[in-house]
Amino acid sequence: MPNVNDFFTNKNTVKNISENQLSQLSDFLIPIEAFARTTNSSIYVIDYNKKGFDYVSSNPLFLCGHSPSEVIEMGYEFYFKYVTQKDIELLLKINQVGFDFYEKIPLIERTDYTISYDFHLKNKENKTILVNQKLTPLFLADDGKIWKAMCVISISSSKKSGNIKIVKKNSNIVFKYQEIGNYWSSYESIQLTERDKEILFYSSRGFTINDIAKEIFISANTVKFHRKKLFEKLNVSNISEAIVFATNNGLLQP
Repeated sequence: MPNVNDFFTNKNTVKNISENQLSQLSDFLIPIEAFARTTNSSIYVIDYNKKGFDYVSSNPLFLCGHSPSEVIEMGYEFYFKYVTQKDIELLLKINQVGFDFYEKIPLIERTDYTISYDFHLKNKENKTILVNQKLTPLFLADDGKIWKAMCVISISSSKKSGNIKIVKKNSNIVFKYQEIGNYWSSYESIQLTERDKEILFYSSRGFTINDIAKEIFISANTVKFHRKKLFEKLNVSNISEAIVFATNNGLLQP
């Protein structure tokens, strides 16, 4: 039967934190708290040395009816209570393959990588939602193991759990874990055209197809054509899914 300690494998056991490492902290949570407040993002910070959470934002998406302080107190027991049983096993698998991947990255680059994946959370009424989590290392121990990491939770644009991906800062290469076959493959990330971004931008503001056509001086049929191509590119079925996918994957950045 899985337990909390299964999330903290030998691959990333952080035992001793030096004074030099502690000096790096210097109120590091202040900007994270400010970012969570100003963007209303769902964020939490993991401490792999304490085997718990340093911080949990007040966004209700991740809280499942609890206060941030209650989630911090529960620590990783939170997962066993509010993640579906099938996806608990998935999260443990992600821990294993994720840390295997990180071990092969040069120490100097390890904080440049972000891993993302989807899993089901269930609330107190036992209703489930599929969420996407992105985990980025913040601080490393002297031996290169991840000491602290920040996680950002959002609604997933996928149809099922899994979808394990790793990306490096300033790189358009995506590493995707193939659950069937147990291996990593790589491909170039999706690149949006300026027209794609315009349509997503105006759609996110509630503009209709006709509104967008007037705003960017093209016909409504041309907007429909670009939307259709955009849905195919992102492998989604409607504009709402396209907006969520583009937002979650940072595709709207300049």
